[in-house]
Amino acid sequence: MSEPVIFDSCVLIDHFRTNCHAARLEALSGSIRHSSVVLAELERGAKTQQEQAFLAQFAQQHPILTPGEDEWLVSGRLLAALRKRHGFEPAKLRDLHFDTLIALTARAHGARLITSNRADFELIRKHVEFRLELW
Repeated sequence: MSEPVIFDSCVLIDHFRTNCHAARLEALSGSIRHSSVVLAELERGAKTQQEQAFLAQFAQQHPILTPGEDEWLVSGRLLAALRKRHGFEPAKLRDLHFDTLIALTARAHGARLITSNRADFELIRKHVEFRLELW
């Protein structure tokens, strides 16, 4: 069985809008898995019925991985540590929370996380190990 791969929402949004990752997706090795957190982010941003219908179909194309109890609890501890260490305001911590859950879910399933959000995911990776690929 090939290694699981999870895409962060920023990669998917860029690709849907511009098809900029077509060559990389074609050459991708690994079994694609969806993150329920990423799907929720995409749903939150879907503005038209056409976009919502596309996402409903898209979500059915691959298995969905969801953060479990451990990922939720670890995410709270990690965000508390980031607040203490960096003095982040609540708005920044809210922004980081979904990314933290995505990273922890990838780690729990042995998946490689593909993102173009270098700053946030490299910050998270300073505190918890997971496989990260930057596009």
